[in-house]
Amino acid sequence: MEGNPIVARLRRVATEDSRELDRVCEEVARSLRETGTEPPFRVTSADFAADPFLICADRYWRLRFLEHPTVRTAAACASWLQAHGPAAHEPSGAAQHTEVLEKWALGYAFITRDSEETPAEIAEACGDLVGSGDIAYFATLYHAGKLRANFRFDELHGFLESSLLALAAGPHRGTPLFTALRAFAACGSRRLTAEHAADLLDHAWYSPQRTVHTVDLCLNALAAATPFPRQGELLRDRAHEAATQWPENHIFALRLATGLHLCREYDEALEAIDLALALLPAIGTRGSHRQLQEQYLAKRELILEARRRAAENAAHEERWRRQEATYRKVEAQLNSTTGHLLTMVTVFLAAIAFILSTVQLTYGGDLPLGDRMLLILGQGTVMLAFSGLLVLGTHLLLRYRPRPEQPQDPPPAD
Repeated sequence: MEGNPIVARLRRVATEDSRELDRVCEEVARSLRETGTEPPFRVTSADFAADPFLICADRYWRLRFLEHPTVRTAAACASWLQAHGPAAHEPSGAAQHTEVLEKWALGYAFITRDSEETPAEIAEACGDLVGSGDIAYFATLYHAGKLRANFRFDELHGFLESSLLALAAGPHRGTPLFTALRAFAACGSRRLTAEHAADLLDHAWYSPQRTVHTVDLCLNALAAATPFPRQGELLRDRAHEAATQWPENHIFALRLATGLHLCREYDEALEAIDLALALLPAIGTRGSHRQLQEQYLAKRELILEARRRAAENAAHEERWRRQEATYRKVEAQLNSTTGHLLTMVTVFLAAIAFILSTVQLTYGGDLPLGDRMLLILGQGTVMLAFSGLLVLGTHLLLRYRPRPEQPQDPPPAD
């Protein structure tokens, strides 16, 4: 392999220049595909940003999947990865092998999600795939990834639970990623209970062996789940945990923005989606930059619109509160005015009764002059007191009359 011109070209490429690295790896991958040759070199890392051999192999298998998006291609990819990928039996290579396997299976599923195979086609291919648990597991992740990308929750649940291909994965069915796929199906399905979905989600999330793809699937499950109480808070908190652990991951920033949006924390959500856009890699065909950017910008518009509506609603509520306070004040004034009116009516009736009862004695009775003068003096006092009360009552009734607004001076001319 040392004398292979392909290997030599990949060794010579400058890894510091990302554009040149991307171009050379793409050219080599297309050359291999045109000649019908699988990559003849080994991959010893999981560095998708700087390892030219891994990037080239990634480009090659991307071309294969785009041409033939089937579980048979997934089986061929898994076989190559077993023979040429990081050594899964070595402690240093196990994590790298898992990273490449999960990224390829779910990533290729996403870019070929528009070509789902039917259950009959999957069953027909099973005869050639069930001999190895590792290969069946990769093919299962690939097809399940398509169903997940298309939000086919019930179909995903049925495939993972009863398909011969998924059953052939054997012990791999207990991995956190497989559990996360089951949780995704349960969270979106309306046929399964929320308790079952939450139990699967917690098992995957709190697993000591969880990977970055497991975390991504769990957050995706929460974002796409059938609405449930405190969904936004749970997504926000777990996405914040993930974004803290993997601060350069733009997808986790997106999930955090989604959770904050659901919690109506619009300023923080806008900050998170702006971070996701800033972290989005600007080069590389595998990152689907344009599609992701359009998705993130659409989410940003939704957040901005929600923030605008929230500001308008807050202004409306403030006006309603002020109007309600004014109405309560007017109501209290009317109640007070009613009390004053009742008092004035009572006093008026008492004064009329007194005057009527004494007028006959004053002017038609046989009272002595002194008593008659006392009655006249009493009548005058009552009339004077009644007049004072009338003036006071009028003042009390009219003192809350709104004052005319003062005319404002026109603004100075520029």
